[in-house]
This record gives sequence, structure tokens and C-alpha cells, in this order.
Amino acid sequence: MVGPKGAWCEVWFRKTIPTGAKPSDDAIVFPIAQGTLIGVIRFPGNGEDRRGQTIKPGVYTLRYSDYPVDGAHQGVAPQRDFALMTPIASDPDPNSTPEFASLVKMSTKASNSPHPAVLSMEQPQGASFPSVVKEGDSDYVLNVKVGNLAIGLIVAGKAQA
Repeated sequence: MVGPKGAWCEVWFRKTIPTGAKPSDDAIVFPIAQGTLIGVIRFPGNGEDRRGQTIKPGVYTLRYSDYPVDGAHQGVAPQRDFALMTPIASDPDPNSTPEFASLVKMSTKASNSPHPAVLSMEQPQGASFPSVVKEGDSDYVLNVKVGNLAIGLIVAGKAQA
């Protein structure tokens, strides 16, 4: 994706993402298992995650997670699907599927804060593939098809609190 100052980020997805049954919780869009590697992202300069946290230049894995229904995460987004970033050097096994707490801990190495580095995921609506679409005032969504799975990844923008 290119911004006004040049390349914002580069994203490479897996050839296919393993999927399972559709979750029974309607707030979860994707039938992807917790911790599954979905791709890699590179920021040539400083980037930001969905929380507005600075992400240093580098290469990061993108792993799927849905946030838990535990009271601490209520209202953070209309959906519960996210990609958590981890520095690639700290995530050497593409076949691992870290559980939620472990993945959050891994991802704090990308954000350098107590919070994971997150990008929101959504179901593309009427999108062409691949495409980048502006949504609302500040969100830019990368819409792709990975195998038969259509994914919208918000690569730029901030969650409105």
C-alpha cells in the first residue's frame, strides 16, 4: 500500500489459509483457528496499528485472533476478528498456533507496550480483489482473496474510541 509519503506497508498472504467451521458467535466473521499464520507485513518506515501504537520499521508475522468475551474487550470493534503482529525474528515457526495469551505476549514485542499490535479484519462488502478501499474518515482496507477466503484487512486508520 502506498501513502502520500511513499510505501506505507507491504503485505504478503499465505497461498491458502486453513479454515474450519463457521463460528457460532455472529461477531466472529472468519472460520480461522486462533493463532493461525495468515501472512507477513513489512513497514519500510514507522507504521501504526489499529490502536495508534507506533510500529518500528521491519517485518512482522500476521496471526489471526479473535478477542475474548471477558469484559475487558467489550466495544473495541463491531467484529472480534484481528491480525496480531509479531516481529518475524520472534515468531520462527509458521505452523504454530499460539493460544490467545501467548499470542498477545508475542505481539507486545511489535508494539513495545503492554498491548498487542493489532490490525482489524472484516468481511469485504462488494469489493474487487485485490483492492484498497477508503472507509469512513481514516480507514484504508486491503481487500484480498486468499484461496477461496475473502479478507478485508484495515492496514491504515485508527479505531475510534
